[in-house]
Amino acid sequence: MPDTTQFRTTTRHMLKESKTYASQTLMGGLSGFESPIGLDRHDRIDALKTGDIGFVHSWDINTSVDGPGTRMTVFMSGCPLRCQYCQNPDTWKMRDGQPVYLDAMIKKVDRYKDLFKATHGGITFSGGESMMQPAFVSRVFRAAKEMGVHTCLDTSGFLNRNYTDEMIDDIDLCLLDVKSGDEETYHKVTGGLLQPTIDFGQRLAKAGKKIWVRFVLVPGLTSSEENVENVARICETFGDAVEHIDVLGFHQLGRPKWHELRIPYPLEDQKGPSAAMKQRVTEQFESHGFVVY
Repeated sequence: MPDTTQFRTTTRHMLKESKTYASQTLMGGLSGFESPIGLDRHDRIDALKTGDIGFVHSWDINTSVDGPGTRMTVFMSGCPLRCQYCQNPDTWKMRDGQPVYLDAMIKKVDRYKDLFKATHGGITFSGGESMMQPAFVSRVFRAAKEMGVHTCLDTSGFLNRNYTDEMIDDIDLCLLDVKSGDEETYHKVTGGLLQPTIDFGQRLAKAGKKIWVRFVLVPGLTSSEENVENVARICETFGDAVEHIDVLGFHQLGRPKWHELRIPYPLEDQKGPSAAMKQRVTEQFESHGFVVY
């Protein structure tokens, strides 16, 4: 087998000529992607830093809520937060994802670009937390923009400092999760800090980007009138960048994954919001001038 130390780009690789190359296509949620099987840990780290590979959990083509039109949504592996209501705890650890070539991802976008343009859709990176792999995501976005494909980043903004202004330039739309309106509640919900989300939203607004804010409504956790008011005030600092706010009622669809992974689930018996509670929260946001879905 050729020397593994020669790996530097996605266009040439030690496995291109190997007998195992034919078996590198990933199945299931990553069907059709080439995976750089055989890279040692050092090579993987180097390639991750440059964005030559990304660790991907899965992907799909959908017309749901991951942005306008028909979209290719790529779920990246790795997340620094531990949200109590997380639907995808199987995406928390980057090492649990599959390494995928940058070229393979770009070719996948190119394959669907006519569909995206016809439906005013595009590519969305979600997770996990896609901002954990800024080089890979930003390079795919740069290629997508060169194809004329709409780009969307689904993020908590917690890793604001990972993104340069140049990377933000290639984001058309951000689905920004504002998980709470004060530091104490935010930390209780996620284990993290709120301020980076605010900072990232303000950077997006300054750069002229569009934002769809997402707020998960969990009775007794994020539902207090004070917390909702604080979220609304945060969103006001984003100005006209906010096109609308999605109030997402808590549900238990993610609970089986917590059980399967044997992770203690903090919201085991939690109920979703009543229609009256969701209406109250909707009206709170509307009173600040926001369009609410």
